[in-house]
Amino acid sequence: MSDPLTAELLLLAQPVADACALELVTIQIQTNRVPLSLQIQIRKADGGDVTLDECADFSAAISEVLDVSERLPEAYVLEISSPGIGEVLADDRDFHSFRGFPVEVRFQDSKGAAIAREGLLLGRDDQSVSLNLRGRTSKIPRADVQSVRLITPQA
Repeated sequence: MSDPLTAELLLLAQPVADACALELVTIQIQTNRVPLSLQIQIRKADGGDVTLDECADFSAAISEVLDVSERLPEAYVLEISSPGIGEVLADDRDFHSFRGFPVEVRFQDSKGAAIAREGLLLGRDDQSVSLNLRGRTSKIPRADVQSVRLITPQA
């Protein structure tokens, strides 16, 4: 969380997510838009796919909480979504859930050059991120990894 308002919104949204058996993935406020945009990503606590109805139910519940709290005094657009293709993998659960999926890993080599590799995610441990690159295992030191994101499979 980069600002106090985002932290406050997280505290307001967490009980709503819990009541809906959902987890909060990210909360972002886009203040450069008029009206401002509040973007909340959710996922099911049990690891299943989030349905459109669940997004709508969460949206209705969080809208009510936000309106009562008056933390967003001006007009805003509320966007509820779930992580998908193009999303950056952030925590151990993401790396476990998307094992075997195609990913792009951006990292720096020992000389500081920016490199991107695409392959199937094998996993992540304390030392490295492991990929299957055309049948060969490649381990990229975690300290060098800048991002790991889901990509569309190549035909």
